[in-house]
Amino acid sequence: MSAQVLKRLRKLAERRGEPQYILGGYQARELALLSSEIGRVIGLLMDRQGRVRQLLVGDAHRIIIPALKTGQPGRLRGVRLIRTDLARAGIRSEDVYDLTLLRLDYLTLQQIDAHGNPQKYLSAHILPGQSPGYQILPAVPAGQLEPDFPQQMRYLEDLFQQASDQTRMAQIANRGLLVGVYTPENRKRRSPEESMAELRELCRTAGVQALEHCVIQKRNQLDPRSVIGSGKALEIAIEAVQLNADMIIFDLELSAAQAKRLSEICDLKIIDRTQLILDIFARNASSREGKLQVELAQMNYLRGRLSEKDDNMSRLSGGIGGRGPGETSLEIGRRRVQDRIRLLEKELQRISQRRQLNRSRRSSTGIPIVAIVGYTNAGKSTLLNALTKSETIAADRLFATLDPATRRLRFPKQGEIILSDTVGFIHDLPPELKRAFTATLEELQEASLILHCIDASAPDRHQKVDAVNEILISLQLQTIPRLLVFNKSDRITAAHQDLIEGQYQGQPLVFVSATTGQNLAHLNQAIMTHESLLTHAYAHSPG
Repeated sequence: MSAQVLKRLRKLAERRGEPQYILGGYQARELALLSSEIGRVIGLLMDRQGRVRQLLVGDAHRIIIPALKTGQPGRLRGVRLIRTDLARAGIRSEDVYDLTLLRLDYLTLQQIDAHGNPQKYLSAHILPGQSPGYQILPAVPAGQLEPDFPQQMRYLEDLFQQASDQTRMAQIANRGLLVGVYTPENRKRRSPEESMAELRELCRTAGVQALEHCVIQKRNQLDPRSVIGSGKALEIAIEAVQLNADMIIFDLELSAAQAKRLSEICDLKIIDRTQLILDIFARNASSREGKLQVELAQMNYLRGRLSEKDDNMSRLSGGIGGRGPGETSLEIGRRRVQDRIRLLEKELQRISQRRQLNRSRRSSTGIPIVAIVGYTNAGKSTLLNALTKSETIAADRLFATLDPATRRLRFPKQGEIILSDTVGFIHDLPPELKRAFTATLEELQEASLILHCIDASAPDRHQKVDAVNEILISLQLQTIPRLLVFNKSDRITAAHQDLIEGQYQGQPLVFVSATTGQNLAHLNQAIMTHESLLTHAYAHSPG
């Protein structure tokens, strides 16, 4: 490129346009002439005062727009793009991606005649809360661009303000577009619909408004860079902007590189399933131990994900996916994260030693321990309250109980037992949480009997039972005797109960309703006469 051309490009970039026009007369003529002479696409990023913020030179077909500062969610950026269209291809899908994802005020293409003069202009702008979310305007001949650009901007800003007011009046915050990507292996374990329903419940518990529209993709294997492929990621990003979503939530754990790549494509906060679960744990942690465990899980998750150039991490500071139970900021350096992990591990090790001492004391008394385990929100805490007439926290939400609760249950003749409630399990329990809650889950190792609490009314109860069994095996607890307790039986019919009995034929089971008290006496009888407890009592009897 000659020095003369560079000088003219510099002058074009420094020349201020007329704010009332999309493109002023001098800029229009010089843009067309320069682009025609050098055979390359030239673009101008201009603000509403007519100043050129960036001049971009591409090849014969396109320009590359560099990263722009993150704008205000749900609003226009205050910058328009005017570029030449040497190939006369018109507004293409990649132009729509730029317009929508960058939230540009306007996108205008200048087509040029054989003599290097402006011939016509093609423009488009985005529309909030509408489908397809943008509008392509009729072509305008050169010289007929009307001086009403500021008025058009005021009209569009009013539309965005109305959409924002409607969202605020509906008290909708943290709007999330859900995305599920499922391989054949995933689909063997449970259906995408069931997995997505659980993700919605996780969102509800975390305080996220999950949008009704969701994206489900079935693939033979995940794309190593972006899970869903760059093309599909762009489509999802467009949908997220059109639906005024604040974040995109994936129903799987993303690698650091995948999260970063998706964030670059979508220009929105990217949350994965593990982050959502960690956020719920951070909300519900109340005891010092619970807070330490959650913080350790968060630090382990963040280790290796921290980078000064990772835009997605900067978007996570505060709010969903960035909530911490303590005062430690989540966006800190790797060295500080590693130091904090060591400190947390030492503190939790001391707690584990105290727990071991308490278990030894309990063991010396000869009182048997019965542990309640189960899928999250199966009603474990409600069952504990019903059996022991206590008032531990019980709520209709996922992971309401993080801190183990133990209560004594006395039987008239057989004496007493210690009944222990534990944190709920879930499909693909994040390994960070499993490691952090090791001290808590160690309580299960001392149990003489496990009550596996199951939501009898859940349509996917069989998959949830399998998920709990897998976790028990991973904790090497499969040899402890189990009693299946099908809770919420007041919500099912007799025929449904017969079906369940047939599915679990040969396994000891009881149907109860912890909320109504239905069949609790039968459960008490099953517990105190269970072979494991009788064996325990015999082993600890005098002489």
